[in-house]
Amino acid sequence: MNESKRQLRVAKLIQQEIAELLQRELPGLIAGSMVTITKVRVTPDLSLARYYVSIMGAQKHNVVDRLNDARAEVRLKLGQRLRHQLRIVPQLECYLDDSLDYIDNIDRLLNGEA
Repeated sequence: MNESKRQLRVAKLIQQEIAELLQRELPGLIAGSMVTITKVRVTPDLSLARYYVSIMGAQKHNVVDRLNDARAEVRLKLGQRLRHQLRIVPQLECYLDDSLDYIDNIDRLLNGEA
């Protein structure tokens, strides 16, 4: 699945803006956890953006649920920030990126730790 240059540019822009929003304007959503937006995938018609978060601390699934519950608010604030770059702000979906946990688990298994 090759993404177009436009999709990649929009994804990068959304990734930067959501990260800044969560840090500065909506810190209550992440409840003191350290959250990193690891990647954003945008559909070819730019109507949907799926963003993946890596979370350290707190209950990971609770943070993802809060982000999904507040997606209208996040989209509104994102639209205010991107109103000059995007005509239509895509719908947002948040997913947990557990690839770092998977890597840690493999390292533990390879090192003989239980």
